[in-house]
Amino acid sequence: MTGGGEGGTPPACEGGLFLLTDLFLKGRLRHDLDDAEKRALDEAVSGTIEVPARTRIVARGDRLDRSYYVVEGAVLRHLDDRRGERQLVGVNIAGDFVDLHGYPMKRLDHSISTLTATTLATVPHAAITALVAAHPHLARALWFSTLLDAAMHREWIFRLGRLNAEGRIAHLICELLDRLRFVDLFDGRVLTVPLLQRDYAEACGITPVHANRSFRILKDRGLLSPLGDGQLDIHDEAGLREVAQFDASYLYGEGDLAPGALDDA
Repeated sequence: MTGGGEGGTPPACEGGLFLLTDLFLKGRLRHDLDDAEKRALDEAVSGTIEVPARTRIVARGDRLDRSYYVVEGAVLRHLDDRRGERQLVGVNIAGDFVDLHGYPMKRLDHSISTLTATTLATVPHAAITALVAAHPHLARALWFSTLLDAAMHREWIFRLGRLNAEGRIAHLICELLDRLRFVDLFDGRVLTVPLLQRDYAEACGITPVHANRSFRILKDRGLLSPLGDGQLDIHDEAGLREVAQFDASYLYGEGDLAPGALDDA
């Protein structure tokens, strides 16, 4: 077990195990990992770092020798155009590996930046190689987590291609609510991932003005209200899901796509 590393973040407790990575695949396939695998994943962490809000962690094309796991906070994936304008292509929260696919690729085709002040666990790629060799079942779990990223990316394409502006915003909100539920970070009312309206615009392919107008429409319909600092009070989640045409099965938690175990049964 690493001792909190550079950032000094106290580890979490899970069934008597004190783990920095206790939220990894929580609500999905964490139940299929045994204690030895959970310990092995945690022992692969070389330390933690504290990164301020709105700080770039990795730029597109940087050579990588480690991957990052979100202990606390939120991280944005983005592509930048020639003028420096961003298109958000993903949001990572506590329990997520941000750039695990950087392990085989050694570079990212996009950049990653913090949204909030964030605690990241660093996992050297050499340690991942050792994990894959010693724990093939755990390797399958790591692979599964990258496939979850791919499933979310496909759903983001659907959102941009088939929904209007209110639907796109509602879809992103619903996705975040369900992902926060998996890791017990949603109280049933307040969305605490503090995306600003300009962030929603960058994620949804609309202008900030259009995002502002769309939020007014969602508020006027009684679905949500802003609380300031990017947080949202969710009044009618079912209504948001209807606007978003939201089907959470692509998150592989419950429903027709829910996997029972990391095996071939």
